[in-house]
Amino acid sequence: MTATLLRSRALLAGASLALLAACGGGEEDTGPEAIAIVGSSTVYPFAQKVAEDYTAANEGAAMPVIESTGTGEGIEAFCSGTGPDTPDIVNASRRMHAAEFNRCLTNGVEEIVEIKVGRDGIAFVSAVDEGVELELTPEIVYRALADNPFGEEQASENWSDVDASLPDAPVIVYGPPASSGTREAMQKLVMEPACTSNADMAALEESDAAAFLRNCDALRGDGAYSEQGEKDDLIVRKVAGNPRAVGIFGYSYLEENEDLVKALPLKGVVPTSETIADGSYPAARPLYIYVKKAHVGVTPGLEDYLAQWAASWGEGGPLANIGLVPATEEARAESAAAVEALPAMTGEDLE
Repeated sequence: MTATLLRSRALLAGASLALLAACGGGEEDTGPEAIAIVGSSTVYPFAQKVAEDYTAANEGAAMPVIESTGTGEGIEAFCSGTGPDTPDIVNASRRMHAAEFNRCLTNGVEEIVEIKVGRDGIAFVSAVDEGVELELTPEIVYRALADNPFGEEQASENWSDVDASLPDAPVIVYGPPASSGTREAMQKLVMEPACTSNADMAALEESDAAAFLRNCDALRGDGAYSEQGEKDDLIVRKVAGNPRAVGIFGYSYLEENEDLVKALPLKGVVPTSETIADGSYPAARPLYIYVKKAHVGVTPGLEDYLAQWAASWGEGGPLANIGLVPATEEARAESAAAVEALPAMTGEDLE
């Protein structure tokens, strides 16, 4: 478990102990242990809303402790082992990888439940007021952000260097760090398809995986792309304050901040709940939570928290009201069944 989450759990336990001591309670009565959750900054506001509603609906329940670490770091913490010093749930803005699943198994996390909670899109945005206007395509994004586009040294200083139809404005992009599932989804959904449109680059995926990642996935390191940590709200503020800048984050932050930033179209499609739900937006993706089955029945309230998710992710529900794009009715039914039965993943179809 991360240090911040450990401190949060310790503070919560300490507060419960102090309150009970003041009321004459014994030291063994420390109150319920809080559900511990780590992971995606994109899923964070939805998990937080579910936590608030769960606490309100269950008298005496401890407020879950949720830390926005990014998907990669969250899964690493989740897979570190079982027990009270490890997270119960990890939020993820992309699917768990086979290597991560195997690391979980190695560390004794043998039963993991995968639950799709909805959909989201990777949004490219600029400032509402006089922000740069760009008609983006996957190839434009790739050529602008790749460290070695099509195996060549990155030399684009302005958007017009990337494509003559674009404005003569500097490439300034604020985006997520390497630990972020949003960044990885952007690489998989946008950059890699553009890169592999070139036959030589496509061949590298099988013949030289390191070269493929270097040419297709690696982002430029000259400052034109600036990592902002797991803080999508910071990207919103920076883009809103700089009309030359472009930001990259999950759709829900766009919907919440449409007074500050505007969506840039990708292949002529603007991200909306409708275009993400029907798949017409090219950078749409599912969102997940992963649950440590060994903690169910041990961490108080974990089953009720999962049930609160299932009660919240539908069309017109509390999560849709804050930007989650509901999955199809069929997908929601499958996820609700997973909440009830808690089937353990086999890992056979992971990449």
